[in-house]
Amino acid sequence: MRRTRKARRGRLAGAVLALVVAGAGFGLYWFQPWKLWQDETVDEALPGTVRTSGTPRAEPSATASPAPGPQTVAGGDLVSHEHATSGTVKLIRLADGSHVVRLENLDTSNGPDLRVWLTDAPVKEGRAGWHVFDDGEHVSLGRLKGNKGSQNYPVPADADLSRYTSLTIWCDRFDVSFGAAELAGA
Repeated sequence: MRRTRKARRGRLAGAVLALVVAGAGFGLYWFQPWKLWQDETVDEALPGTVRTSGTPRAEPSATASPAPGPQTVAGGDLVSHEHATSGTVKLIRLADGSHVVRLENLDTSNGPDLRVWLTDAPVKEGRAGWHVFDDGEHVSLGRLKGNKGSQNYPVPADADLSRYTSLTIWCDRFDVSFGAAELAGA
């Protein structure tokens, strides 16, 4: 009788230990807490611009018309939501007529499954703005490339830009905004 009790306790302890290890593994995968201490910096040049190497270039002639360059259509400053977030957002029309969203001087926390969304939701400060962006329409511009720096996100050609008034850095895993910006006309 005593042996069977010991055997049952041993199996129960093994099962509990297995559950604890599995739960801890799932928790680590789901929350990815190490990302809070890992920064990913991405610094991209604006498409359609050329970085100079410091060599002087010839002055354009008075008769030559300047080539059309990127034009800012709308923009705004990021406000913090779930995590402290700062930087600016610009919606830019390139010379070929396509659009990109540019995040400049972005500084936010890293996290699991972060996305860049154009949305039709109003930007609300503080906790009131954490969960509003998935209530209406949005278009995903893809995964956040890095939580720091300046980066570009092409806007799909079929996106109706008149419908979207804000941008959010959205954590798809936890359905919460890290930060957002109202897009005002330039």
